[in-house]
Amino acid sequence: MPERRGYGRIYLLLTVLLAASVLASAALGAFRFTPAEMFRYLLQAIGISEPAATDALARNVFLHLRLPRVIVAGLTGAVLGVSGTLMQGVFRNPIVEPGLAGTSAGAAFGAALVFVLGERTTLAFTQPLGTLAVPLFAFIGSFLATMLVYRASASFGKVNVFTLLLAGIAVNAVCTAGTGFLSYIARDPQARNITFWNLGTFTTANWRGTIVIAVVFAISFAALSRHGKSLNALMLGEDEAASLGIDPSALILRLIIINTAMVAVDTAMVGVIAFIGLVVPHILRMLWSSDYTFLIPASALAGAFLMEVIDVIARFVISPAELPIGIITAVIGAPVFLWILLRQQRAGSVVVDG
Repeated sequence: MPERRGYGRIYLLLTVLLAASVLASAALGAFRFTPAEMFRYLLQAIGISEPAATDALARNVFLHLRLPRVIVAGLTGAVLGVSGTLMQGVFRNPIVEPGLAGTSAGAAFGAALVFVLGERTTLAFTQPLGTLAVPLFAFIGSFLATMLVYRASASFGKVNVFTLLLAGIAVNAVCTAGTGFLSYIARDPQARNITFWNLGTFTTANWRGTIVIAVVFAISFAALSRHGKSLNALMLGEDEAASLGIDPSALILRLIIINTAMVAVDTAMVGVIAFIGLVVPHILRMLWSSDYTFLIPASALAGAFLMEVIDVIARFVISPAELPIGIITAVIGAPVFLWILLRQQRAGSVVVDG
């Protein structure tokens, strides 16, 4: 494990990788842009230089389609990376991620409720909430699903891996069935939107959604960054954490609420994207450290980098069409999940003491 003073070099490396991936993601696609063109369009957007009429189409594509997509992809990767790290600390197990714990499926079900039922004449329960309806109902569904999985898997201060898996499967199945039912009764455009949205997509990214995700993530990250040492103590067990002056129940509830807010808002905007929260913290632990004061910021940078790379891949695999993001993350993440689970079984780590 590197000394904490060495973390700065790792942060710098991850930042450089992220910057390179952002530049590549912004440049590549159906429209291709050079760095000089992108810089010129940014200057024109902020009013430093005058826009040219001949650049109108390319400039609009870059500023209103490509740039929001790139930023949302990075934010989504950061959210899921941090969420996976956080949930693995709360559950004290490296196989946990938002998809497994029901967080994403609960958010999807809550959002689908609004998509299908929220604007019907007899069930217009979301009209007073306006644009807040989707993220709010996604948060409620996400929080209830996560708490149910946590309560089912954590008993007598211990988190049982098999109970966790079974609880996650059950909660995900119920939420997925609910979303499927809503898709079945939805009108054709709604059904198509829900189906595509369930696979994860950045094609609908816009500046309003980008700002919402960015604000929620910034607030959540600021709150989480103060809990790195508490999570380190929690990994020793709830009794040991309590002996160090930490209230484990209050800490866990607080972290689940913060995590749920991040994931719910992001899922409401881009759909369900699984396994990023599993892969990113595991790679960071293997390569560098299990210290949560390091993992929280590092997982944000690494998650954003990985998601930018995946988004570029999604644009080229079946070009000129785009492959849904969730398909690629499942292909990458499912083998990693099985490998971690088998390694845990071989090590005999079926139960993690709390």
